[in-house]
Amino acid sequence: MKKNYLIFLLLSLGFLLQAQTDTTKNWQVKQNISINFSQSYFTNWSAGGVNTLATAGKYTFNADYVKGKQNWTNWVNLALGYSVTGSNKAVKTDDKIEFISTYGYKLKKSWFATMMLSFKSQFAHGFDYKVDSSTYISKFMAPGTIDLGPGIEYEPNEHFLVNFSPASMRWIIVNDERLADAGSFGLAPAKRDTNGLILEHAKKVKTMFGAKMLMAFKYEIFKNVNFSTKLELYSDYLNNPQNIDVNWQTAFILKVNSWLNINISSELLYDDSVIFYEYDGSDKGPRTQFNENIMLGIGFSF
Repeated sequence: MKKNYLIFLLLSLGFLLQAQTDTTKNWQVKQNISINFSQSYFTNWSAGGVNTLATAGKYTFNADYVKGKQNWTNWVNLALGYSVTGSNKAVKTDDKIEFISTYGYKLKKSWFATMMLSFKSQFAHGFDYKVDSSTYISKFMAPGTIDLGPGIEYEPNEHFLVNFSPASMRWIIVNDERLADAGSFGLAPAKRDTNGLILEHAKKVKTMFGAKMLMAFKYEIFKNVNFSTKLELYSDYLNNPQNIDVNWQTAFILKVNSWLNINISSELLYDDSVIFYEYDGSDKGPRTQFNENIMLGIGFSF
């Protein structure tokens, strides 16, 4: 399955690039690659301290097609980062695969009928380092999330858009038998007997049907200071529709020159189907998830 998803993504990108070659005048393509890092080093330092090194690679790809009343926007966001503290082994600090593709047909000024496809997952195995650094709790396509649905989009200018889909399908994929059997990421767990032995393995795909809203904003608030934010909300009609899944990402990019910049990014998540546990294994329920990174980066746009 992992190979099938990789082939699908590669074919999609290949098609986009081929289309860009064939009809250049209708396409706008932008790419950005950056390597971000932070570091501290101590030798005979009386106040104490631990040597640290953190690095992360980021890649974004935009391909926008406009012809008449039709537009097709495609956005890829990839990131992977690790941090090393002292003699400890590397700890993952960032890991993201995100793809959004939206076809729109203009109804009138600033309004479009749309069909949106999105895909999210990660590259590497993830661990809860506070509990166990040898047993992974996530990996590529565990989870993977696919959203697909028609909607209406309002885009008054190049800085802001909001897309609402009242009938959006969502598939949560956990392509790992151990994680699926444990009921990770909202899946129904495996059926077990009174001794805990598995009678029937869990299904690796959960299907949802609900409403999705995506809002995005980007703006150069000062010269060489760019701000962007993206908020996604999802309500599952089939299961506790009052509990809304939230994914809110923000980023500041401060450009020092054409290739050097400072990246400040954050991501806030809430999903009531993702359960957290105490160290003794007891259930403490869903929690708001948050991460933030500040790094110096070397980046190139083309």
